[in-house]
Amino acid sequence: MEGARRAGADDIGRLVELAEEACAAVTTVRGGALLLATHPRAGSVEDFGSLLNADDHLVVAGTIDDQVVGYAVARVRRLPGGQLVGSVDDYYVEPEARGVGVGEAILNIVVEWCVQQGCAGIDAVALPGDRATKNFFESFGMVARAIIVHRSLGAPPQPPSPDDGAHG
Repeated sequence: MEGARRAGADDIGRLVELAEEACAAVTTVRGGALLLATHPRAGSVEDFGSLLNADDHLVVAGTIDDQVVGYAVARVRRLPGGQLVGSVDDYYVEPEARGVGVGEAILNIVVEWCVQQGCAGIDAVALPGDRATKNFFESFGMVARAIIVHRSLGAPPQPPSPDDGAHG
């Protein structure tokens, strides 16, 4: 049975494994390497440990039969005018576990948490050409509000390694 729940300390090892899979997958998509370089993600035990205890972050584990097969990291950002916006900083479900409701269960918890935090909206990133991710977010009523265009002037920056301890 698919589902999702707030992640706990016992999930950290699995979350690190999934974060590694997510980073490897995103580098194969147009714009993925630059996204990783400009928007660092949780990737280490320390990263996830600190996020699990942060009041302004939420880590969700997606499950099938109690096995963690996906995750999301969300946070609350305060805009200059004081308004709050939720941000899905990281989101991944193993390919074999897609299309059965795990992603929906994860995002339902994120949306509920953002509402509880008083957020006026939620942002997430879908890379160019990643139609499945775009369609998934649109199924939750999310629409593009900005398109970032880019011209490479040389070798793309390298994403930080998990050992850098950087997270968004």
